[in-house]
Amino acid sequence: MTPRITVLTLGVRDLHASLAFYRDGLGFPTPGVIGEEYEHGAVVFIELESGLRLALWPRDSLAHDAGVALPDAGAPAISLGHNVRSREEVDAVMAQAQQAGARLVKQAAPTFWGGYAGYFADPDGYLWEIVWNPALLPPQEEEETRG
Repeated sequence: MTPRITVLTLGVRDLHASLAFYRDGLGFPTPGVIGEEYEHGAVVFIELESGLRLALWPRDSLAHDAGVALPDAGAPAISLGHNVRSREEVDAVMAQAQQAGARLVKQAAPTFWGGYAGYFADPDGYLWEIVWNPALLPPQEEEETRG
């Protein structure tokens, strides 16, 4: 697995309040909430430096997507997104993670938005989403296509 993080997803209790804080309070550029037409799809994406994206996603939507129960209090709801170049690479990274001792949380499968993704938990329980998104190239490919 190439050591890169492409999306940091924060599980939030109130999506619109979080949007107001990051966009209006901190000045982070974002088009606002997208995906509201999908059940569990409403999300805010914020472009960070070096191609990193911060996603704000309701805690219950994150739990639903990963197939896990989140505690009411305590550890924050977060998943680390690792975008890859193909469905096959999703499967390969998931297998590599399991071989390294990760716990499979959600088997990789097609997503409602046209991608392909699965989840594993690291030894401390942090969620990693391994995802192929046909609309979002990994940073290395984006640089090569600009080149």
